[in-house]
Parts: sequence; C-alpha cells; structure tokens
Amino acid sequence: MAGKAKKAGRGVVWVLMALLILGLGGFGVANFSGQVRSVGTVGDKDIPVDTYVQSLQQDLRAIEAQTGQQLTFAQAREYGLTEATLSRVITDRAVDNESDRLGISVGDAVLSEQLREIQAFQGLDGSFDRETYRAALQQAGMNESGFEERLREETARTILQGAVVSGITMPETYADTIVGYVGERRTITWARLDERNLDAPVADPSEEELQAWYEENIDRYMEPEKKRITYAWLAPEMIADLGAVTTEDLQELFEARSDEYQQPERRLVERLVFPDEAAADKARTRLDAGEVDFETLVEERGLELADIDMGDMTEARLGEAGQAVFAAQSGDIVGPLPTDLGPALFRVNGILAAKTTSLEDASLALREEIATERARRQVDGESEAVEDLLAGGATLEEIADETPMELGTIDWYPGMGGGGIAEAPGFGAAAEALAPDAFPELIRLGDEGIAAMRLEDTIAAEPKPFEEVRDRVRTAWQTERTMARLVEQAEAQAARLRESANFASLGLETQTEQGLTRNGSVTGTGQDFVEKVFAMEPGEVMVTSGFGAVQIVRLDEVLGPDTDDASVDQLAASLRNQAAQSISNEIFRAYADTIRNDVGVRLNQDALNAVHSSFQ
Repeated sequence: MAGKAKKAGRGVVWVLMALLILGLGGFGVANFSGQVRSVGTVGDKDIPVDTYVQSLQQDLRAIEAQTGQQLTFAQAREYGLTEATLSRVITDRAVDNESDRLGISVGDAVLSEQLREIQAFQGLDGSFDRETYRAALQQAGMNESGFEERLREETARTILQGAVVSGITMPETYADTIVGYVGERRTITWARLDERNLDAPVADPSEEELQAWYEENIDRYMEPEKKRITYAWLAPEMIADLGAVTTEDLQELFEARSDEYQQPERRLVERLVFPDEAAADKARTRLDAGEVDFETLVEERGLELADIDMGDMTEARLGEAGQAVFAAQSGDIVGPLPTDLGPALFRVNGILAAKTTSLEDASLALREEIATERARRQVDGESEAVEDLLAGGATLEEIADETPMELGTIDWYPGMGGGGIAEAPGFGAAAEALAPDAFPELIRLGDEGIAAMRLEDTIAAEPKPFEEVRDRVRTAWQTERTMARLVEQAEAQAARLRESANFASLGLETQTEQGLTRNGSVTGTGQDFVEKVFAMEPGEVMVTSGFGAVQIVRLDEVLGPDTDDASVDQLAASLRNQAAQSISNEIFRAYADTIRNDVGVRLNQDALNAVHSSFQ
C-alpha cells in the first residue's frame, strides 16, 4: 500500500502546495478559526474551517482566471460557489472517512519523500530545510502535524480513487463508430454554373421593378439610428508646427536613431554547437563526404532548426567566427569555428546588405515625429485649462473660442468609419454612453488628443432615398433574377442527369473531389455545401447554390475512414481515453455519493455563516 502511495502522492503534493502558498491571507480572511475549528462532520471526519476557507479561495480565484474579471464574494455566491465548494469538500472528507475504514494509509517514508520534493521547503542548496518548512507553514497559518495529516489524507484519497476506477476501458466499437462517422469520406463530381452559363442574359429591369424591389427589401437600405453630437476636439496634428523644428532638432534625433538609420551588413545564420573539436571535425568530415546533410547533423544533436537559428547577426556579434561567416556566400556551411559555447558549424541562410539612410532622406519623417510629439505635450498642457472651463460651466462654443480646440458636429452611429474623430480611440464608447442632458466632460482620445461633446438630438432610423441606393438595388435585383434562372436551368439539367445523361453531354465542365470529409471544404461553394453532400445517397444528384453561383452535384462513392492516415488512429485513441476518463469520473462520483450518504453529514451553519461573513 505504501508503494502505491509513493506514486499516487506525487500528483497531490502540488495541489496542497497551491493551497499552502495561497494561505489564508486573501479576501480579508486571516487565520480564521477562533473557537470554531470545524464547519461540520462527515462520518468520523471533521471538516476543518481552514480547509473550507482555502477551498473557497481556490475556487474564487479559478473563476476570476476563467472570466478575466475580479468578482466579489457576493457575486460568486450568487453563482453557487459556496454550495459547489462545500459539496466537494464534503465528498473529499467522505472518501477520507472511507479510506480510514478500509485501512488505507501512507507511511512515514513516503511522506518524507513527498516533503523533500516540495521546492518551497528547500534551502539554498536545494535540499529539504526544516526551518524553511516550519516558516512556510507558519506563514500559511498551519502547523507541521496538520499539514502532514492533510498530505497523508490526500494521498490515501488518490489511492482509493485509483482503485475504484482502475481498469476502465472503452470497447473498440465505441471509438470505431465515432471515427467511422467523423472520418467517413465522399467522392463527388460537380459543375459550377454562373451567369456565363445562362441560356440568355437577364433582361434589364424597369424603373417600376426596381422601385418595387426597393420597397419589398427596404430593411436592406436603412440608415441606422444616429446621435447628432456637437464636439470640441484638439488633436496633435491640428497644432503640429513642422516649421518650428530646427536642423539641430533633426540632427539630435537622427543621431539617437543611428542604429535604425545606419545598419551594417548582416547575415541570417544558424549555429550548430558541438561538445569538442573532435566531434565538430567528425561532423565536418561527414558533411564534406556527402554522408549527411546539415539537417541530419541537427537531428543527431537532438535539436530542431528553430533551436539553432540565430536570426540576423552582424560580424561583431559573431565574435571570433564573424570574419569567416561574413566571407561565406548564402547557403554555405563554414566551420568548425570557435564560439563561447564550443566549436560550431555555421550555415548562412541569407545576406542582408548594409542599409544607410541619410539625414536628408529621413528628415521629413523625423520632422513630423518631433512636431507631433511637441503637439502632444501641448495638448496635454491644454487639458487642465479645458477641464477648468468645463467645471466653470463654459459651453463647447466658448471653449472653442478660448482654446485651440476646434468645434464640429457629427451624426454618429456604432461602427461608423470615415476617419476623423469618429475613429479616434475612446470616442465611440463615449458617444454611445452620451445621454441627452449630460454635461460635457473632457475625454482623452489616446494619441488623437482630447475632446468634449454634447448630444443635440437623436435621429431615428430611416430608409436611404431610392435615388441614393439605386445602383445597389439594381445589382441586387439582377443577382436575384440571375440566381433564380440558374437554379431553374440547373434543375432541368439535373433531371436529365438522373435519367441517363452525363455531365459531358450537357456541356458542363466538371470537377471531382475525392476523399472529402465532414470537416472539409470545397472552394467556390456555400458554407453548407459539405453538409448537404453528406446527406446524399450514392448516385443522387443535387442542385445547390452559394458563393454567387449554382452547383450541380453527383455523389459518386461513399468511403470509410482512411486507414493509412495516422490522424485517424490518433483520433480513435483520443476518443477512447476521453470516454474512459468521463466514465471513470462518473463512477467515482457515484461511489463517493454513496459513501457520503451512508456515513451521514452534519453541518454547523453558524460556522459556515461566520466563514462567509469573513469574505465580505
């Protein structure tokens, strides 16, 4: 039994350590115990307050990690956190009680080994340190006997769980059935028909037909509800003064960016290091004799090409190897050459010529950058004055008169493009939240400056005028009529295919798809094309449409999974493992529920309320 404990206990050490490190310091709980040390009992086992508190902390943090947002305890409780956590703790204690009854225990030798594996209990030399152990437990509000008892119980619980669910496997037919469905394949022949295949072109629509189409499909041509907003806006580009940038300013920034504008010649290099000169020389000899290629040498060292890729290197950065590497041509392998890591072979994968940009060529970009940065600082300087004016009750018009801010009006709606303030960072969110009687406030638009806004009116959604969308209506009308004619023509051809004709006799250019799977796709067809194909019977002919065309499809053959495809075997193994794990969990849950009901559970509601109150 101790031997099993040694193996099973390793998996729970880190679970306990996570609880230990979390301690009892979160959410206002600090070594909560007082006179009450248990929130209830399961059989002969107490449910320690500390255990329940730590479990709550762990579950709350897990929820926060999953949702990406911090939750209050009240919110978590509404989600059923306390009930779920308490139920799990009760189940664990029921299993602990059963382990005791069955005589499952963990010896001192196994416990000692587990403690020595915990890094938090190790000293500077990496070995178990008694004082570090005591200090870590004390910081977490635990003592040695309590922690060791919990470690023994966790390990025994794992042993019992393993004994209950061991040997559970799924029959081959389970995975084979699913793989047979997922991996099933189809061979089809199909032809694509577009407007070029029509017997005759679609006639031009009359004005009456276009007007009728527009009215029948008016929802396609609606203007969204809009907010008419007056705003005052100051962006850096509004006040950036390129002329104020001096030659000295340009020279200073140019020199600060010398690495960017004066780049030396570089090489794209891979470096394969060997343990000694003899190994490097032997590899070079084999390489020159054609016995191996560079990739094979990399594999023999237990590496991948990504592991030896140095990227683009200058001659200086390559040290002693630099001169030889830079004398090589692209594709050459040089060496062995000395490096800080040992002798190495270098492969040159590319040559990047030196890049020199003159101050004259860079001056415009540098001038704009300097002027814009100065303008940003000026915008920041104006922010305080604008906030003071707004606080004093100044209107947007008055602010525009007294500051460099510019006044404007926009009919805004969510998703509006067109550049300008509509696409400035933060403007859309502020506009969406803007209420009719809201007093203008300063909002910061990232690098796009500052603004304040006022809602003037809400413009109801309305159709765009027919004349404005006439071309769109005409295109939509023609597309609908063309598709209807194509479907009608394709149905007639499909009927002949079902009788005795073939694609060639109908003058249709065909494509063949072999080994099409359920998760496959066929270029030039609609999203549900493959799904429809898998609903067909062999020899069946179907007409479908999508991607601006009509398809005539014949199912030629139904094939089983590709037995030569390694991914099919991997899928089968994965399905069997997942199903076995799922059934194992269900079996153990049923077992745990049974022993939990048999031994009985008694809870101290006052203690539970006290714990919950400490989280508030």
